[in-house]
Amino acid sequence: MQKTMAEYIWLDGVQPTAHLRSKTKIVEGTVTRLEDLPGWGYDGSSTQQASGHFSDCQLKPVHFVPDPIRGENHILVMCEVFNADGSVHVSNTRAGLREVAACYVGEESWFGIEQEYVLMEGGRPAGWPKDSFPAPQGDYYCAVGDRFVAGRGLVEEHMQACLKAGLRFSGINAEVMLGQWEFQIGPLPPLQMADELWIARWLLLRLGEDYGYDICLDPKPFKGDWNGSGAHTNFSTRAMRAPGGQAVIEEACEILGRNHDKHIAVYGSGNDERLTGRHETCSIREFRYGVSDRGASIRIPMATAQSGAGYLEDRRPAANADPYQVCAALVRTACGKW
Repeated sequence: MQKTMAEYIWLDGVQPTAHLRSKTKIVEGTVTRLEDLPGWGYDGSSTQQASGHFSDCQLKPVHFVPDPIRGENHILVMCEVFNADGSVHVSNTRAGLREVAACYVGEESWFGIEQEYVLMEGGRPAGWPKDSFPAPQGDYYCAVGDRFVAGRGLVEEHMQACLKAGLRFSGINAEVMLGQWEFQIGPLPPLQMADELWIARWLLLRLGEDYGYDICLDPKPFKGDWNGSGAHTNFSTRAMRAPGGQAVIEEACEILGRNHDKHIAVYGSGNDERLTGRHETCSIREFRYGVSDRGASIRIPMATAQSGAGYLEDRRPAANADPYQVCAALVRTACGKW
């Protein structure tokens, strides 16, 4: 009988930024639906999700895709975490997004996230001299050539892996700092968006092992006159995409501004080091929005302004932000008047 290697993936309880964990379950037969995948226990005391005297936690599969690394019929399985009694674990942020998405399903919200990250090698960004600094920023964004790019091999392999996994992978580009890259996923509904971004992050971390790169999602991976890393989040509802939707977008921006602090609280730890008002950011202490303004908290794309409908780009989320919390916050605020 066919045996399936199912890599169960979940978020641990590390604070302030959860880490990805995973382990492999051998499943009899071919998996074609979630119901084919059993729940699975693990030691929560080793993931900061339980105490040693009562350490069992439970994994419940919620989304799976083909495993592009093991190939054949093998799969990657995104899971939610539950307590031993079946209640939702406090670290399970996906459960919160599930509730929000169900409440506002009629809004037909779509998300696309631009995930920036830095390839680290020996404690420094890839391509940087060991004992000095590279040339200043300016030549690295969307660059080509050995002088201006580092780590493309991993980036290309990661893109191919995400495509083989069937993720809604939209593209890649070298970013402003040497050794910094970005990939994009979406547009997708909120739960699928967040699941696929976490799986894409897992694939990047896993493939990074083969190349000897540490994948850094810190908002400000290197202090000084260097760009930070964000997870710019493109967001729209059916009303925003409809004719006249720009008015809806501007109304949402006003509401987002009134709830700025609530969003910053779930937009990633250490984000104050990135949101300084420099390096294509707005200061964390203020909120503003504008058309084609990459120094604003919210950018309304030029194409949206020209057509009078479309989407907004929330530039505040940090690279290490939890997409479950980011998507929940945007839906709750823009649609529910948080």
